[in-house]
Amino acid sequence: MRMTPRISRACFAAALLVSASLCLGQPAAGPKPSPVSIQGSLRTRLESWDWFGAAGAGSYLYSGSLARLSLGQQFRTLDWQVEFAAPFLIGLPGTAIAAPPQGQLGLGGSYFAANDRSRHAGMAFVKQGFVRLKGGSHSLRLGRFEFNDGTEVTPKDPTLATLKRTRVAQRLIGAFGFSHVGRSLDGAQYSLNRPGGNVTVVAALPTRGVFQVDGWGNLRTAVAYAAATKPVASGKSAGEVRVFGIYYQDWRRVLKTDNRAAAARAADTGNVRIGTFGGHYIHAAQTAAGTLDFLFWGAAQTGRWGTLDHRAGAAAVEAGYQPRCALKPWLRAGLFHSTGDGDTRDSSHGTFFQIMPTPRIYAQFPFYNLMNNRDLFATLALRPHKALSLAGGVHSLRLAERADLWYLGGGAFQPWSFGYVGRPSGGNRGLATVLDVSADYAVNSHVTLSGYVAHAAGKSVVASIYPDGRNARFGYIELTWRF
Repeated sequence: MRMTPRISRACFAAALLVSASLCLGQPAAGPKPSPVSIQGSLRTRLESWDWFGAAGAGSYLYSGSLARLSLGQQFRTLDWQVEFAAPFLIGLPGTAIAAPPQGQLGLGGSYFAANDRSRHAGMAFVKQGFVRLKGGSHSLRLGRFEFNDGTEVTPKDPTLATLKRTRVAQRLIGAFGFSHVGRSLDGAQYSLNRPGGNVTVVAALPTRGVFQVDGWGNLRTAVAYAAATKPVASGKSAGEVRVFGIYYQDWRRVLKTDNRAAAARAADTGNVRIGTFGGHYIHAAQTAAGTLDFLFWGAAQTGRWGTLDHRAGAAAVEAGYQPRCALKPWLRAGLFHSTGDGDTRDSSHGTFFQIMPTPRIYAQFPFYNLMNNRDLFATLALRPHKALSLAGGVHSLRLAERADLWYLGGGAFQPWSFGYVGRPSGGNRGLATVLDVSADYAVNSHVTLSGYVAHAAGKSVVASIYPDGRNARFGYIELTWRF
């Protein structure tokens, strides 16, 4: 496993800014600063994978843990925070990588490949290090920080707040918190918060990490994000609307993942430059029979995919109902559709590009993502006790274009790999039907236990790649301790 001590220039800048903030001390006038706060967490997860018909190589167990320690302080016009992270992986499978097109057999294979094919890996690095300048309704954050698109404002309505956290946030830009390393940004974030809404602008370079335990440096990729969010209320109804724009550029000399022939992709060393424009609307209405909710999310893309023109789009429509009863059930159903590329011989690229999200939120069994995808789903959540949450769902997955690939991954995370992988469809569209259940139990205010299990019944796309078995299973047990 490669251990590099080189810290990115942006991280050094953040450290200098934090040091400057410490030297400032208490402002000449105004309230006293808060004491230095110390917070931390330890999350450990045992994962079980049984990948599609991979002759035993795809069946394995491994554990991953992430320790985090944060120090911070608040002044009247300035905050600072430094956070250290230490991921460590134990017992990664050494045989969970097969020849193409079968590829990496689950995330165990992804971690193994990303860490120099080591079965055990670990490292400590600076996860966050920033100062926040604030005055009135304005704030400016500089340094290294985590950012999730769609989280700029938390609605007061609990239904809307849950919808934003679980069905809006991190679709296109996310900290990839499910992974054992995660992702940060080196850059700047400006926020304007007023009663009528919020405006947020971010310009940054994503850091390394996600599957690679070395999270020190950043990448030759950049992202710029701007969004305006406005609450909407009327009587017993509450809503929120957001419009956003994202510019993403990738100038790494790595092989792009798309449906062209290998020779054509190898010859294309042009940059990826994509503009994404979209928004969401969420709505919750209180009725005598319970709470009704509605969600719309959509995005259109334009730009360049190396030598190709890029034109793509995606949309999600969802609705839910929470009847008034003891178990607090929440029934939801929806449809997500994103474009794929239907012609490998033309001069355009039509696959929706998910940029750098947290894909597991929208693919609980993470063998797919939101690229060239159609997901028709229904879910049920129950709350039998204030400390216990249960959920289950069914997803019918199909490729949008049979001439395109079956994609998975969550974006750039190291300099020498693209961040997304794709497998040929074999001229098919049916991907899988997924059944899953999960449980979260709050032992106390510091400790949470979680469990998840899923079964995927593969269809024609899977069968064309894994003829020895088209079913897969994934499960984990997770413990999180916060202090």
